[in-house]
Amino acid sequence: MSLDLPDFPWDALIPFGDRARAFEGGIIDLSVGSPVDPTPAVIRDALVAATDAHAYPQTAGSPALREAIVDWYARRRGVDDLSVANVLPSIGSKELIAWLPLMLGIGAGDVVVQPTVAYPTYAIGAALAGATVLASDDPAHWPENTRLVWLNSPGNPDGRVLDVDFLQRAVARARELGAVVANDECYAEFNWVGDGPTPSILDPRVLHGDRNSVLSVYSLSKQSNLAGYRAGFVAGCSDLIDELLAVRKHAGLIPPAPVQAAMVAALGDDAHVAAQTEIYRARRARLKPALEAAGFRIDSSDAGLYLWATRGEGAWETVGALADRGILVAPGTFYGDNAPDHVRVALTATDADIAAAAARLAA
Repeated sequence: MSLDLPDFPWDALIPFGDRARAFEGGIIDLSVGSPVDPTPAVIRDALVAATDAHAYPQTAGSPALREAIVDWYARRRGVDDLSVANVLPSIGSKELIAWLPLMLGIGAGDVVVQPTVAYPTYAIGAALAGATVLASDDPAHWPENTRLVWLNSPGNPDGRVLDVDFLQRAVARARELGAVVANDECYAEFNWVGDGPTPSILDPRVLHGDRNSVLSVYSLSKQSNLAGYRAGFVAGCSDLIDELLAVRKHAGLIPPAPVQAAMVAALGDDAHVAAQTEIYRARRARLKPALEAAGFRIDSSDAGLYLWATRGEGAWETVGALADRGILVAPGTFYGDNAPDHVRVALTATDADIAAAAARLAA
């Protein structure tokens, strides 16, 4: 017996990566959103200071970490009514997303809703639990047997931002159905068209003090260059947090103690996030017009670390054409059946590589 899971999508990019490497000057990889900039010293120093970690860490997170998460939501997301009972660390956000349906007891006959253009792990989580996936952005179309709704704002891959009004309607519909609604918010700090982070599903304007059945999922991989640390957390309904904590205790899903200490440092320091945001803003300002001058239209992309680009041809045709210029991007088909002519172009490359990509596009 084996799980019926799809092939890992990025394996299909291997031959295109080989084509890009053959270009004079080599490959510029804009296909994966993996940070290339250094982890800030304030975080690395905190990790080093905590390496005498001889005792088991707490699954619930250290008191300092839970307080730091609560303080961060109040300071950066405008959510000032959380307590430590409303937050829980995770080993990055991807494992939480992949296992959330199973940890909530969702299974055969249940529906997990995801965006029409979606990060693939939402569907993988449903498959691991034996549930059915429905791609829908319209709450009116969510069926009666929906048990979990995934939102993603800012969106990966398209950078779409959900406003407070939509978040209110999504929460209201999920509650009508008796479903949990979770918003994956890990790109919230990188908001290119507004002031400050994008709206959280826990925003008081959305929930008016009622967190029942609502979760916010976050990762420090992007804002703090901590992808290698696997540092994430979930916040919201205390009953759901208790349920997830009980499962995670049994399964041994515990962020290492030094990582928890590093997370405290990361969450308490806004300066490095502001600096990293400006680095990505400058890269975006260079790459976006270069793509447009090369005949691409950029859709959405109001926040996050990607440009959602099309020139009206099949996604794989675009991937091949860019690979022949030494640039590797991800096809929209990785994100479902509703983006056959888009590609995702990551901003997570060095300044030199972004400049070189712009030059290759111009040529």
